[in-house]
Amino acid sequence: MATTDMTALPLQQFIASLDSDCLPKILQVCSGVYFQGSIYEISGNEVCFSTDDLIKVIGIEALAVCCEEVDNSQKFELPITHTGLFKVVPEEMPYSSVEEMMSMRPVGLDSCLSFTFKSHTELRLEDFTVAAGNTFTVLYVDHQDGKEDRICCRFQGQQDTTALVYIPLSVCGEFTECESEEHFNLQQIISSPFLLSRRFCFVNTTMSERPLCLSPVYQVHAVMNLRKNILKFPSSLEVDVIDVTDTCGDVNFTLPLNLTDVFAKPAESFPSVIKILEGPGSSSLFKCHWLPELTVDRHLVFHTTQTSTMVLLSSLKSRKAQQYFLVSQEYGGKFRRRPREFNSVYELYVASMQVPGLQVTVTRNSEEVEEDGVPALSVGELLEVVRYQSMVLPGNSSQEMKQPVDVLLCQRLQDPQDRDDDDDDDKDDVQQQREEIVLPIFMQGHFVEVLTDNKKYSLRDLCGKHNLPLDVKLANRDSELKADPLAGLSSIRIEGLTMEPIILASFLHSPDICFEIPARRIYLSVSITTDPLPWPSGQPPKFCTETVTQVTDSFFYEFCKMLNSGEPPPPRPPKRNLTMTKSCKKSSSKHQKRSFKVEKSKHRQERGIPTKELADLTLSNKRRPPPPPPPLEMIDDYAPPVLPQKHEAAEKSHCKANPNTYVRMKEPPKDVSVDLDSDHDYEDVDETLVNVVRKAQENILY
Repeated sequence: MATTDMTALPLQQFIASLDSDCLPKILQVCSGVYFQGSIYEISGNEVCFSTDDLIKVIGIEALAVCCEEVDNSQKFELPITHTGLFKVVPEEMPYSSVEEMMSMRPVGLDSCLSFTFKSHTELRLEDFTVAAGNTFTVLYVDHQDGKEDRICCRFQGQQDTTALVYIPLSVCGEFTECESEEHFNLQQIISSPFLLSRRFCFVNTTMSERPLCLSPVYQVHAVMNLRKNILKFPSSLEVDVIDVTDTCGDVNFTLPLNLTDVFAKPAESFPSVIKILEGPGSSSLFKCHWLPELTVDRHLVFHTTQTSTMVLLSSLKSRKAQQYFLVSQEYGGKFRRRPREFNSVYELYVASMQVPGLQVTVTRNSEEVEEDGVPALSVGELLEVVRYQSMVLPGNSSQEMKQPVDVLLCQRLQDPQDRDDDDDDDKDDVQQQREEIVLPIFMQGHFVEVLTDNKKYSLRDLCGKHNLPLDVKLANRDSELKADPLAGLSSIRIEGLTMEPIILASFLHSPDICFEIPARRIYLSVSITTDPLPWPSGQPPKFCTETVTQVTDSFFYEFCKMLNSGEPPPPRPPKRNLTMTKSCKKSSSKHQKRSFKVEKSKHRQERGIPTKELADLTLSNKRRPPPPPPPLEMIDDYAPPVLPQKHEAAEKSHCKANPNTYVRMKEPPKDVSVDLDSDHDYEDVDETLVNVVRKAQENILY
């Protein structure tokens, strides 16, 4: 045991003499060797001791055993799990009396460990005399009332005879300790203070001739005032300490606790007043009104701890920023279901696994992609999911597209209003209207769920009777809340459920308004105080609990990552044959260019503009000199189309129109006779008109 006076001892010696049953002990640091401002960094933990610091030792744990060679003072450590054996090295110093020999025992005369000694002188006892050179094995110490104490020994006589002899402590002579054949391991040695005071040597090893002094190295578990965690440091620190347990036993050591430690405390510890030692900081996952008030030195009331089922809600995307809430199932508002929206066939498949016979309406047109097997969808079409299967999609006949693809088999249904108008139709016609359609899983689309339910549900009923996620709308707000954050949201999605350890807390100025603190989501260092509760003894107020806590998008992403950690990602569309696609595109583009050129040339010929005129244009918008005029016999090839001649009767009955000032009549050559009976009247195009058309085309092209 450690001394109870004010004697300073090395930490190693004091801890080695401690018994775990006498803990806790309060030590005061009085002196020692300090490095770098008395800060020790041990296994990543900083331990700082200054003079007059108080340390409350609450536990010790053996880590290793330090072995020091007696001859050269070299040291090495052995793990506590070392399986080697040791034997005791006898002391070479002779003793002059039995009392001196027994007084050297480290635990006094009541040692239970037997040992053997040799007498080098003749012993004269009461009944007989023992010659010199005999050995005695000490069994125990015999205490007699009013008489001298004596030791009971086993004496080995002649012819292997043994006898018990009693030797008084006052007997003088020359005595030496004999070597013992008993072996010990490290666990046995460090558990006995008597064995720790002896010297040992290895058994059957190359170091068996080297005597060793063994001293255990402990890991000390202690607390200090205003330290965040329990200190753990080795007992080998070169620090001198004083045991002040008797004089400082009433010192209160403030032990910081996080919320997880508080949650682990028994129910009898609540309600209690706590003090905040360290706040949550700025990087929190919550955006509630009470979070900024959790500052250092602020006092709270912790009412109780419980594990509650919390619901994660999110507002649907709109013009405002998306919001997220962690809501208790005790929320008093009522909800109505809203049809869910799906942006892909994969989302539709996931929802159909939870709701068999799911019916949706198409909300956006989708064009057909024949090469991928994607059908066309129109706005307003009513679809019912039938089953999920794998099949080869029709369309492209390439080898890659012949592999089976996951699809969703649906049926096109008739709109309910149209169905009422066609009640008189035959059943065969109704069966023909249920057309089957195949939607590939990778297909993008826009659908909305068809609902006929208009009942009001509580949050607990929605989570218990329907599969999540679920789109709802708040029908009635929670009347017990002064300001319901969900009241202003047009639509809400129930994302999922989570089990959260909750601490029900309130501030001292308003102990009746409680809020729920998720113990594993918020970091808070607190200490439990002995301050009285802010209400009369035995008369707690009526509590009102805030069941809605706003969280950040980081909390939502972590929740989704945890919720969807085992689900596979949505499928990707199949790869297309790029070589065939490129060749088809090139051939089609060439064909389109060729047809475009033919049509363009035809169009120009119809308008009477020669295609060679375009080749005469340059980038500088200047024209080449015009070619020489064509022969007279080729003029008819470039003449405009012939206008039909009006009937004579029509000319007589109607007034003549004004002549066209832009077109003049063609005069026949003198050597050519005019056919007056011809039904056609040819007109020549004025050069002014041709120039105007050419300039207009030049401006358009360049």
